[in-house]
Amino acid sequence: MGKFQKKFNEAETVFNFEDVILLPGLSKVEPKEIDLRTKFSKNIPINIPLVSSPMDTVTEAEMAIALARHGGIGVIHRNCSNEEELEMVKAVKRSESFIIREVVTISKEAKVGEAAEIMRKHKISGLPVVENNRLVGIITGRDVRFTDPSVTVSEAMTKDIVVAKPGVTPEEAVELMKKHKVEKLPVVDKEGKLVGLITYRDVALRGEYKDATRDGEGRLRVAAAVSPFDLERAKLLSKYADALVIDVAHFHNENVIEATKKLVKEAGVDVVIGNLGTKEGVLDSVSRIDGVAGLRVGIGSGSVCITTEVTRTGAPTLFAVSQAANALEEIDAEMPIIADGGVRNPGDIALAVAFGASCAMLGYVFAGCKESPSPMTIINDRYFKLHRGMGSQSARQKRMAVDRYAVLSKEIPEGTEVWIPYKGEVASIINEFASGMKAAMGYAGASNITELQRKRKFAKIISKKEKVGISINQLK
Repeated sequence: MGKFQKKFNEAETVFNFEDVILLPGLSKVEPKEIDLRTKFSKNIPINIPLVSSPMDTVTEAEMAIALARHGGIGVIHRNCSNEEELEMVKAVKRSESFIIREVVTISKEAKVGEAAEIMRKHKISGLPVVENNRLVGIITGRDVRFTDPSVTVSEAMTKDIVVAKPGVTPEEAVELMKKHKVEKLPVVDKEGKLVGLITYRDVALRGEYKDATRDGEGRLRVAAAVSPFDLERAKLLSKYADALVIDVAHFHNENVIEATKKLVKEAGVDVVIGNLGTKEGVLDSVSRIDGVAGLRVGIGSGSVCITTEVTRTGAPTLFAVSQAANALEEIDAEMPIIADGGVRNPGDIALAVAFGASCAMLGYVFAGCKESPSPMTIINDRYFKLHRGMGSQSARQKRMAVDRYAVLSKEIPEGTEVWIPYKGEVASIINEFASGMKAAMGYAGASNITELQRKRKFAKIISKKEKVGISINQLK
C-alpha cells in the first residue's frame, strides 16, 4: 500500500447534521418541564440556546433586542463604521433598562425647536433639563408640540418634578409614577445631580419579558463582532457591549492569534474566538490566548457560504463541535461552544448541544424575519428578504468602503446571495425552535442541556448510496 493510500485510509471521517440522529431514551419529563438555560460565554448566561449571526442581513439593533427579550442574544455585525456599530449596541442597551444611566439631556437656555430635534433623533419622548448637572426641569413631547420652536426650554419645561433616589426599587418606582401620573422618573442624588432616568415603559417591559437576557442593571445584553486587527473598534465597543466576538472565517492563523492575544488583554469583557474547525485549532488557540471566554466553531457550512465548494476545505459544524469538545476535555477546560453554520431546524440544535455545544448561531433562519435589516421584495405575489454571506462580493465591497482595517486577503468570493421567504416576526420562530428543542430533549430523556450531554446516544445515518436493496424501477 502506498503512503498516499495509507494516509487516505487513515483520514478522519467528517459529518454534519444530516449524517447523525439522536436516539430516544427513557424519559421521565414532559417537554414543558425542560430547562433550556445555557451559556453564550463564560460570564453571560442565556435562557435559550439561540444566537443571531453577525451578518449584515441578520443582526442589527432590532434583531438583537428581539433575541435578548426572548432569552437569547444577538451579535451585531461589523460591516459598518465604528460609530454605526457602536450606535447599534447602544440602542440595544438603551431599549430596556430599569435606570437609564446615559441620559440624553438639554440645557434650559436651549430652544424648544432644539429639544424637538433631539427627541426625534434619539426616538425619545422627553428630556431632563439640567444646569451644571443639576436637574432643574423636564420637557416632554407634548410640551414641544404645543410651543413655539423659538421659545427657550426654561419657559416650556415643567419645573415641579417628581424624582426618585438612587436606591429606588422597580416596585417603588412604579408606585411613584402611578401616584403622580408621570411616565418618566428622574433619579437624583442628595446634591440634586441627575444620575439616571426611569421610564414606565421600561419597567413594564421587564414584567412582560420575564426570561429576557439582562445584565446586572436590567439592560438587555448584546454582543458585537470585531476584527482581531481592529483594536480601536474593540476598545470602543467594549465600553457598552457585553461581549466581543472575533469575526474571521479561519481563526487558526498565526497573525490572527497574535492580534487576538492583545485584544483580549485590553477588552475588559468576554471575548469569543472563532471560527475554528479542528481539535488542533482549538488547542493552539486556547493555549496561547489567556482569557478566552468562548469558542465559535464551524467552517464552510453556512447556507450562503460557498467556502467548501470553492476551496474544497472546511469543517462541518457538527464535526467542529465534536472537535472542540474533545479538545476542551483533553485539557480539562470548560468553555461555551457556539455551533455556527447550517442550522435549519430545532433538531440540528439538539444534535449540536448533545455533541457538546452550549448554543447555536443562526443566520438563514433569522434573515427572513421582520426584525432583520435585509431589504424585502415581492416575487410572484410572495414576500422575500435578501440574505447574503459575509464573504459574498457585495458584502466584501461594503466592508472595504466602511472599514479601514478591511483587507481582501483572498481574491475570490466565498459567499453568495439569495432571496428567502419572509417569515414574519422572529418571536414565532424563537418559540418554534424552543418548543422543537424541548421535544427533541424529551425524546432523549433529558430535562436540561447538561443532562442531554450526559445521556446522549447517537446513530449514524447510512447514505442512499450505501443502502442495500433493489429499487422499484429495477424490478420493472
